[in-house]
This record gives sequence, structure tokens and C-alpha cells, in this order.
Amino acid sequence: MQNNYQGYRLLLVHAHPDDETINNGSTMALYASRGADVTLVTCTRGEEGEVLIADLAHLAAHMTDTLGDHRVTELAHAMKALGVSDHRFLGEGQNKYRDSGMMGTEPNNHSEAFWNADFERAAGQLAAVIDEVKPHVLITYDEFGGYGHPDHIQAHRVAMRASEVSTWDIQKIYWNVMPKSVIQEGIDAMKKIGSDFMGAESADDLPFAKDDSFVHAMIDGNEHVEKKMQAMRAHGTQIEVDGPFFALSNNLGLQVWGNEYYTLVKGLKASLLNDKGYETDLFSGVELSE
Repeated sequence: MQNNYQGYRLLLVHAHPDDETINNGSTMALYASRGADVTLVTCTRGEEGEVLIADLAHLAAHMTDTLGDHRVTELAHAMKALGVSDHRFLGEGQNKYRDSGMMGTEPNNHSEAFWNADFERAAGQLAAVIDEVKPHVLITYDEFGGYGHPDHIQAHRVAMRASEVSTWDIQKIYWNVMPKSVIQEGIDAMKKIGSDFMGAESADDLPFAKDDSFVHAMIDGNEHVEKKMQAMRAHGTQIEVDGPFFALSNNLGLQVWGNEYYTLVKGLKASLLNDKGYETDLFSGVELSE
């Protein structure tokens, strides 16, 4: 990797506050620390999330329905921890997209749910950000949204459509990927130290775990993993951190990874690869035109 990424621009598109930290926290912190312009677009405010902090339970959607506002603040603190200053919400200043909840639940039907958004309008709003920011690299989810959440799927669709209708040509597009081998190592490590987080017995049991053949790039962000963990702690209503592990409201324990993994879906795979044949720099091969 280079020591200086001034002039390089990275755009990430995520569904809810905390998704960016879990999937890309180390990547964001690494490139931001080396001078790259890092922009995060979050599609919803996570209004339908569960609340892990008992004293804040009243924020939940079925009570005061103010969790979204609280998570905006959590996201701001997380971005400060990662060193990212450009973070926005999709449609900001025009309209607000609401968290759609898990697939098949009542919040899917809310009139403002992102799942029900005017697709071309949402894509156009993101395309306007692309035209403004002019990213060389875009990161988002795969077509399954990682694990099937409607907002993740919609974020994928909107991001890919926006990349098509934008006047700016993004040179490389990556989808987040969680390789089975790495997840299994984390599960085994958690068992070994006797963590009381409830974890799956096997990576095969997890819908977001994908075959290692989907991995085309790995960013070694271990020098920034403490920033990632600090950002996770900022998302306190959603994430519980226990040493090198974290859990969401589903009590699934996972390891906090400094290495983050990607599938390249647009652009040429770089020639500088590690011993597993993975790219080690998302900007490798990118040409700076402006």
C-alpha cells in the first residue's frame, strides 16, 4: 500500500448506522489516516433496531420511536473515531428513508420504509452524490445484502443503479464479503477463551458467510482496529463489545476483524497480490484523472 492517498476518493453506501463500522471500519480508518477522501452515505437512520441499553429502551420504535435520532448521534461519534468527516444520509434535505425492519415484518409496510422507496428517485439522489464526490472506488453490499435484510438489499440495488446513471465513471466497485474460513476461526477462538457470547457452532450456519472463492481483496487494517472498536462502542444501542469480540441484538458473537474482505465486481484486479492471491489495496490500478 501507499503511504499517501491524497487525491484518492472512496465512497461507501450502507443501510443503517453501525453497518459501516462492522463491515468497513478498519478500511475507512486506514484510508482516511493516509489522506484519502472517504465519504459514507447511510440510507436510513436505523429506527427499527433493537436497543441493547436498558436505560434507553424507551427509544424503540414501539415506544417513543426516537431511536433514529439517537443513532444519528452514535454514527457521528463513530465517524469521529474512524477519522471520517464526510458522512451523509441518502435524500438528506429532501426526504427521509425509514428503516424497513427485518424481512417479512410489519415495518416493511411503512410508507417511508426504504424497502418501499421510489427506486429511481433514490438512485438519482445517490447519483447526485457520486457526481459531486467523484469516487474512484465504491463499496456496498452484494445482491443478497449480506444476510437478506431488505434495507441492505435495497442499498445494493440503489448503489449499483446510481453507479450506472451517474455522469461520473467509478473505476472500481467492491461488495463486502465475509469468508467462511475467517468466520470459523473467530468462532473457534471465541470458544477457546470461553467467551459468554452466544455464537454459532459453524460458519456454515450463518447466512452471511460466503465461500472463500468470493474474496478478491483483503485490506489489512489491524493498525486501526482499536479505532474500529472505539467506533463500535459508539454504536452502543446496537453493539456490545467484549474484548476482541462483539455481539448484536441477536446475541450472535463474532470477532472484531482488522482484516476486511471484498469481492471486486467492476474494474481490473490489480497485479500486486498477497500470498492468497488477494488484492491488498482497493485503489490499486486506479488512475487519478481529476
